[in-house]
Amino acid sequence: MIIGILLEFVYLLSVAVIWLMLVYQVLLAFSGYLYSRRKSKNTAPAGEMPSVSIIIPARNEEKVIAETARCMLGLEYPREKMELIVMNDGSTDRTREILESIAANDARLRVVNIPKEDSGQGKSKVLNRAVELAKGEIIAVYDADNRPEQDALKLLVQELVANPEFIAAIGKFRTINKDKTFMTRFVNIESLSFQWILQAGRSFLFDIAILPGTNFVIWKKTVQEIGGWDVNALTEDAELSLRLYKAGWKIKFVPRSITWEQEPESIKVWLKQRERWVRGNNYVMVRLLTEFKDFKDIVIGVEFLVFSLMYYIFYAATMLSNIFFVLGLLNLVHIRIQGPFLEVWIVAYMLFVSEIVLTLSREQNEDNVQNMFYVILMYFTYCQLWLVVVTKAFVKDFIKREKFVWYKTERTADLPGSAATTR
Repeated sequence: MIIGILLEFVYLLSVAVIWLMLVYQVLLAFSGYLYSRRKSKNTAPAGEMPSVSIIIPARNEEKVIAETARCMLGLEYPREKMELIVMNDGSTDRTREILESIAANDARLRVVNIPKEDSGQGKSKVLNRAVELAKGEIIAVYDADNRPEQDALKLLVQELVANPEFIAAIGKFRTINKDKTFMTRFVNIESLSFQWILQAGRSFLFDIAILPGTNFVIWKKTVQEIGGWDVNALTEDAELSLRLYKAGWKIKFVPRSITWEQEPESIKVWLKQRERWVRGNNYVMVRLLTEFKDFKDIVIGVEFLVFSLMYYIFYAATMLSNIFFVLGLLNLVHIRIQGPFLEVWIVAYMLFVSEIVLTLSREQNEDNVQNMFYVILMYFTYCQLWLVVVTKAFVKDFIKREKFVWYKTERTADLPGSAATTR
């Protein structure tokens, strides 16, 4: 009797949590739509643009680094006010050779070769070393596989200059290999949803945006004042965002600034990358729980807490829902509470699909029939993979207490042509 009551309570709790998450996500999706309609006020003329140091960490990137360097050097920005620093982090392939060949023809490119004995210690350490060498007033960070559109950097810097209340500006990242595999199609939809729902939605409601790993700019003096990137953080972007908002600073989301990047084409590579993300989030989550009182704005503190707990809220609710569904099919559990639960589940699923479709409508040619097919499948396939990732990350961090060995996401052969032609 007691067990039955407990099971029914847990079942109702999982339904309630799923609905709370959905309502919150729908609110953010609509807010993201409103944010996309805001007009920019970036009016800084080229003559007033500050100097910029673009930093790219690179480790064994021979497949992509040549085109990346050329794209960076071809950005629309005053030549005399831009330098490109590529940190060759102990590469054992042709990365150094390729970069030095390009640098011989363009003095704006500085190749910094990190000795093998000091290499492979994570992105944070490389970025901190690069900041010490940077001459620019603004630091821009890009990943080694990125293909920014020509105005991407200019748009970010203009927003930063025109909005002094912000100390950093972030753009969008798009999937350049989105049509290669089933996995990249799902990741394309997921990344657009994340950016239009969580980045744009929270920017509209709370003026909150999280630094991504690429396509962002930040004042160099701010990086130095805040103490640089945390070398113990696996998701150095989220951890730095946490400290910036705790200090009372804000980050601007600029969706018109776009870079294109590779995403994992296989489940194996995707699982490794996402596990690093979740374990990085675990580090930030623990920090946040112990330092929550330090936030100057309690609303922003609560929002960061919700964001950091999102993996586990989603995990618990979805896992419980799956368990009850399977046990019900096997006739092992009987929920005696009367209610239109099937109809409630169908409506929840339709809301899930609708919010993603709304975000895709903000992008040219993304609300197509093929993507609609993948959105319909997404909850039953791609979203369930996250349960595997969160379980592994939780066990390794909180049960086994395993030390993380830095993993660099594998690249595939470079795609021909510029990113802009893929749209």
